[in-house]
Amino acid sequence: MRLGETKVTYVPDGAVPLTPRGWLPDTTDAVWAAHPEYLDGSGNLVASIGGLLVETRGRALLIDAGFGPLSLPAETGDVRGTIHGGALLDNLAELGRRPEDIEAVAFTHLHIDHLGWALHPALGGDRPAFAHADYLVTEPEWSQRHLLEAHGTSKETLAALEPYVRTTSDGQEIFPGVRVRFIPGHTPGHAAYVITAGGKRLIAFGDALHSPIQVAHPEWGAAADHDTAQSADFRRRLVAELQEPDTIGFGIHFADVVFGQVRPGGDSLVWRPVDA
Repeated sequence: MRLGETKVTYVPDGAVPLTPRGWLPDTTDAVWAAHPEYLDGSGNLVASIGGLLVETRGRALLIDAGFGPLSLPAETGDVRGTIHGGALLDNLAELGRRPEDIEAVAFTHLHIDHLGWALHPALGGDRPAFAHADYLVTEPEWSQRHLLEAHGTSKETLAALEPYVRTTSDGQEIFPGVRVRFIPGHTPGHAAYVITAGGKRLIAFGDALHSPIQVAHPEWGAAADHDTAQSADFRRRLVAELQEPDTIGFGIHFADVVFGQVRPGGDSLVWRPVDA
């Protein structure tokens, strides 16, 4: 997708199935019976995992880094199935980019399905694939990183990231036309990245929303939200902003409809996919 001189491309890494009522606990069986279009053949939500490549004037930024070359089975009672990754570097290569081309990796937050290749080496390497890049993390996310351990980001993982981390502030321009926006709730310092170019705007909103169904119901939070009330508040603001002209959203977990706009649809709002 092009925004003036800026090109944005989804770079898949893997996926994870989520039990719909487990992941969105405020929903009901009746909700999903009425909306099977959001589920796969097994009755699960399918959350894509990957990153967003932002390119302009020969420079390259990556927003989030997938899960990495791993497969993590679900445990009994989990609201997710097996999470797997590993495809991001190959997909990056198909776009003509090597890991060394990425000058910075900007994280929406520090859950493990967004950190992957910032921790793991490419085949044959002995350092993380993006070790030459700056790892951009919001100051409140980094200063409260101990709170992330409850959702699977271990002390060891955080220690491995630390040598590369540079913290960012709300509104900071981190790359030409790309600014940080604090939208806490899913995690204490969760960020969106607002890309403005060519008279258009794209908002990469990370895990503020996990499924297009939340566009019509921003009050529905995810099981992994750190602060459910705060998350819902920022989700409502985000959904309102995504209705504005020339504004596109990027939902990293939105499977085959990662780019879209919020538009009226019948008696509610809907996610209208936009071709990349």
